[in-house]
Amino acid sequence: MSVLVRRAVAEFAGTAFLVMAVVGSGVMASRLSPNDVGLQLLQNSAATGAALVALILALQPVSASFNPVVTLVERALGILDTPTALALVAAQFAGGLAGTVLANLMFGLDAVTLSTHERAGGGLWLGEVIATAGLLLVIFGTIRSGRPDRVAFAVGGYITAAYWFTSSTSFANPAVTVARMITDTFAGIAPSSAPAFILAQLVGGAVGLFLVRALYPSVASLPLLAPVPTPASAPASASDRKVLS
Repeated sequence: MSVLVRRAVAEFAGTAFLVMAVVGSGVMASRLSPNDVGLQLLQNSAATGAALVALILALQPVSASFNPVVTLVERALGILDTPTALALVAAQFAGGLAGTVLANLMFGLDAVTLSTHERAGGGLWLGEVIATAGLLLVIFGTIRSGRPDRVAFAVGGYITAAYWFTSSTSFANPAVTVARMITDTFAGIAPSSAPAFILAQLVGGAVGLFLVRALYPSVASLPLLAPVPTPASAPASASDRKVLS
């Protein structure tokens, strides 16, 4: 299996499990705490943050962005080439949709049901800009300051917190946003609300890219690289190196 295929599979699987955590914990929370929305959000955010830590730790040596905005910023920084970025983004969207279908089925729901949960308004869109910009700053700030081994904990902690301090509950991910359109549950978002959320996330991505370049102007992309594990007798080649994100 080629390096690109392995990375695409990792992005597909990681995004699928991330969305299963978001949607599945939302369903479980609404069933266990049907009369307490605050407790539902606490349960949903804790499960999502914990899943992110585990998934990034497991898949980071191969590919662990799980987010088209992160991948696009990697392309803008010259860390990825265009064909690789496009393949990873496609895998992320496909994985997200698969994750929602599996979560729905796990809880005895229809595989696909369009959400009726409207999420619209200037405050929510601003929340998505802030959530996405902050996520990028946390990811690339942690890695570019020479601490790639801590990025999983930084991202998991940030997303858990951003569920609470942003008005939008921090989707911060176009693939996850599209995936959440096809579940009419606690985590869902109506298809009519999704385009504005995705646009806000792209704006947040541009703000995050600006902050990363402004705060780390002299940091090259090399610290973002780590070798894919290989047998001890065979040194890793340049093609077997993976961008950590």
